[in-house]
Amino acid sequence: MPRTLFRTRIKFCGLTRPGDVRLAGELGVDAVGFVFAHGSPRRIHVAEARALCKALAPLLDAVAVFRNNSADEVREVVKHVRPSLLQFHGDEDDAFCRRFDVPWIKAVGMGGDLPASGPALMAAFPGASAFLFDSHGGGHDGGSGRRFDWSAMPAGLTRPHLLSGGLSPANVHDAVAATMPWGVDVSSGIEAAPGQKDGDLMRAFVTEVRRADCRADDDKTTHGEGAR
Repeated sequence: MPRTLFRTRIKFCGLTRPGDVRLAGELGVDAVGFVFAHGSPRRIHVAEARALCKALAPLLDAVAVFRNNSADEVREVVKHVRPSLLQFHGDEDDAFCRRFDVPWIKAVGMGGDLPASGPALMAAFPGASAFLFDSHGGGHDGGSGRRFDWSAMPAGLTRPHLLSGGLSPANVHDAVAATMPWGVDVSSGIEAAPGQKDGDLMRAFVTEVRRADCRADDDKTTHGEGAR
């Protein structure tokens, strides 16, 4: 009988509709992301985010996603939306990210020059709860549906990390099996249009992640949680 050895965390990002938020909760997703980054086709405003939060299931975290937003904009979201986590995709430094007294994730672009080593990232962002590796950079924004070379992710991280960038039901099984991340983050790969999620793709994505989490009972391969 297959058994679950690890449970890869799942975040659906760029949600704009209450029905999609409710379905994410029903599917057992761990977090949903609300995008406040200027220029994003999935950007929503504070009032919209507050309405979406009413559709959150218990134990489903709301993540506020920013890219070079002002401190005042971040404070407004924190005050009125009360997200569980903040996620920063721009040039924000550690001092900026930590000033809001909310746990935060730092996104690391893999679309341009390769980032520093794992220890160097942790030294540069000592306050980060986790790192997210995405395909942005090199002139490309996040949420573009592009993937990067998974083998290029920095080694030596001892904090949780999430894999993003071009994930979909078609490739997330292989992505999880190859990289053993703490979690995965998907946006365009489960969409019918930017910000409008497709229920069948949402279900298929979760199914493929859980399939990757399962190993046969006689599989003696061990992977420490610290690597995830």
